[in-house]
Amino acid sequence: MQSTSLKPAAIAQPAPQILTLSGSWTARGIGALERQLESVHIPAKTEVSADGASIEALDSVGAWLLQKLLLRLRDEGSVVTLDGVRPEFAKLLEVVAQHLADQAGQPAVATSQSPTMLQGIGRSSAAAFEQAVALLSFVGECAVALAGIVAHPARFRWRPILFNIRSAGFDALPIVGLLSFLLGIVVAYQGADQLRQYGANIFVADLVGLSMLREFAPLITAIIIAGRSGSAYAAQIGTMAVTEEIDAMRTLGIAPLELLVLPKIIALVIVLPLLTVFADVLGVFGGMLMANAQLGVGFGEFLDRFVKAVSVTAYLIGVCKAPVFAGIIAVVGSFQGFRTRGGADSVGRQTTRSVVQSIFLVIVADALFSIAFSALDL
Repeated sequence: MQSTSLKPAAIAQPAPQILTLSGSWTARGIGALERQLESVHIPAKTEVSADGASIEALDSVGAWLLQKLLLRLRDEGSVVTLDGVRPEFAKLLEVVAQHLADQAGQPAVATSQSPTMLQGIGRSSAAAFEQAVALLSFVGECAVALAGIVAHPARFRWRPILFNIRSAGFDALPIVGLLSFLLGIVVAYQGADQLRQYGANIFVADLVGLSMLREFAPLITAIIIAGRSGSAYAAQIGTMAVTEEIDAMRTLGIAPLELLVLPKIIALVIVLPLLTVFADVLGVFGGMLMANAQLGVGFGEFLDRFVKAVSVTAYLIGVCKAPVFAGIIAVVGSFQGFRTRGGADSVGRQTTRSVVQSIFLVIVADALFSIAFSALDL
């Protein structure tokens, strides 16, 4: 068997505006290439396209030689664009171009065209798919870690769990209660005019009760916690990743998932249903006040109709959504924290992503719950 050898480096100019690069642009392959480079001349103020698709190999020597050519042509007044280069070659060329530009105090020569709209969509889709796969992998790792501590209860870290219960639950009572109270007022106020037209004032209890208990209370609570606690999870873990504290934990034999992630998930699964119940009470109370003020429905009449209109099933449907929302918020916040790379700007970026993705997934989960409950006639 004969081994295939790379062709020597070559440059051709089939037209004044076209350069064709081929062969092995390496220390071994450049050979007498300098003479060919010296013979390349482009008229001033001419846009030239250099095709590098046929470059078979490239090392730092060849990249330096090629970038020197591009710089010379640019200094002569030409506009040169290098197209078709392999991605791995393009990275080397960019590094060499930046180095030459730093030495000369000039901006680097562009080595590739800006991506088209279709390329941008493709890259965004590929990045989204990669992140979805990574999130599923993270969920699997969390499930394995949770199974491990369930099998060995002595590994439960109760102090972090209690701390997260206080910070994510008790400390969130004021904002959750206030917004739920105002939301109950808004729902009753918006429905008051319509109900008054038909003389159905008493049915404001149905409107407020069912809307708050089934949908609004669990959803608004989850959104508040996603913005308040989910962002804090991503920022905390992201800062630890930047300062290499997580690497230090692994070096000491401490599992980051058991110390940083599972306590947050367990705590949030406990407190979010309780916060939802608190939001139910405050939301119904706000609706009750507005019903009394706008429709003349007294507290006794409201509660009497409320008990008849709202079943235990409607109440449990809202409460049962909360643990799922809690798992989504805690997992997404922790996941984005672990993906932090670089410095403080990356922490802020991943924190923003955690909030956006958490709220999006919570709303998607709520929509899926609605479809499932409708199919089950609940």
